[in-house]
Amino acid sequence: MDNEGNQLGIVPTKEALRIAEDRQLDLVEVAPQAKPPVCRLMDYGKYKYEQSKKEKEARKRQHIINVKEVKLRPNIEEHDYQVKMKNARRFLKGGDKVKATIMFRGREIVYAPKGQELLKRMANELSELCTIERPPKVEGRNMVMILAPKMDKQN
Repeated sequence: MDNEGNQLGIVPTKEALRIAEDRQLDLVEVAPQAKPPVCRLMDYGKYKYEQSKKEKEARKRQHIINVKEVKLRPNIEEHDYQVKMKNARRFLKGGDKVKATIMFRGREIVYAPKGQELLKRMANELSELCTIERPPKVEGRNMVMILAPKMDKQN
């Protein structure tokens, strides 16, 4: 196939190279696994440039999802809890995941049910913005839950 998209048919390799040289183009193998291999006459430098432009444009459009962490304690005061909720809401609206961590110090690990209740409350209050990616789970001296933002119907 030449650079205008016209089919040249099955042509011997030497003939194809001669045609490419006459037109000052490159002979590029497009489908090497085909029988016979499919080649194309094109300006290879221009082709690579167009591909890199397309890749750059695709990278611009994609959104990198970060994981933001909100740390709480099992005996958190209401106002402090509301501040943490406000931050989590802002992170989710920004398209980032939220890792909610309850840190247990010393003997506070006996309050694990209270910590789980706190994380469930947080998930319920943010339910319109997120889905629970990982339910509350104890990891060492911490309890962790991961919330992922809900995707819009447009995406």
